[in-house]
Amino acid sequence: MDYFECMKTILAFLLLLSTRLFAGQTDTILVHSAAMNKDIKCVVITPSTTNAHWPVVYLLHGYSGNYAQWLSTAPQLQQEADAYGILFVCPDGGFDSWYFDSPVDPTIRYETFVTKELIAYIDSHYPTEADRAHRAITGLSMGGHGALYLAMHHKDLFGAAGATSGGVDFTPFPNNWGIKKDLGDYNSNKTVWDTHTVLYAADSLHNGELRLIFDCGTDDFFLPVNRALHQKLIAEKIDHDYTERPGGHSGAYWHNSIDYQVLFFHKFFAGTAPAVTSTASRKGR
Repeated sequence: MDYFECMKTILAFLLLLSTRLFAGQTDTILVHSAAMNKDIKCVVITPSTTNAHWPVVYLLHGYSGNYAQWLSTAPQLQQEADAYGILFVCPDGGFDSWYFDSPVDPTIRYETFVTKELIAYIDSHYPTEADRAHRAITGLSMGGHGALYLAMHHKDLFGAAGATSGGVDFTPFPNNWGIKKDLGDYNSNKTVWDTHTVLYAADSLHNGELRLIFDCGTDDFFLPVNRALHQKLIAEKIDHDYTERPGGHSGAYWHNSIDYQVLFFHKFFAGTAPAVTSTASRKGR
């Protein structure tokens, strides 16, 4: 190996070492859910800074995923925890829970778990800024639905919310993703289905109550329902940030998308986000 190749190797090693030194600590914890009578795994990424109280972003995984999906999809979250001083919490939401309390199956109570049990646990075990001005939630696919649904129903807990490739209206897919086992058959329970969607929950919003960001790939099967939510928010004059980017329903898309959302939340926590965000898609739709 010549001198220049040796120096390149040393520099690459030092860069790798510095990346690992300045990365948030990652732990897998168990949080007990009394509502579901079981322990639930969660990944928690804490900044390496000490003597601080951190804002929190909850990250919800997609259908058939688990608590480890976000860290696998976006390992850069470990660096972003340090860069922005944010604590990330990635709970297990079950194979196909969609993050609501099922009116059909009393064992499916993930809305209760996240909003009443998980937040209380995190705020009591970590040095968090325990208020809605320093708490946000987002997710991918099923988790995108869950994040916006929970935030819209619990505006006292969350000040900002997002979704990437979110299933914000699953009523066009009545036989997919196990939803009917939690809400009943669609044809017999249309009202129940409607009221458990983000598109319906958005009716309760008043402008400025939540800082909202969501996006979807132009090749994603959830693109029409995301556009429908975007148009509904425009019609209701609810400020939000909506983006369409090239890509499909994939890990590669989410790996890229989450960086923009973390920056959005960081600005919200810091109080530097614009008072009014754009209601226009960056594709001009």
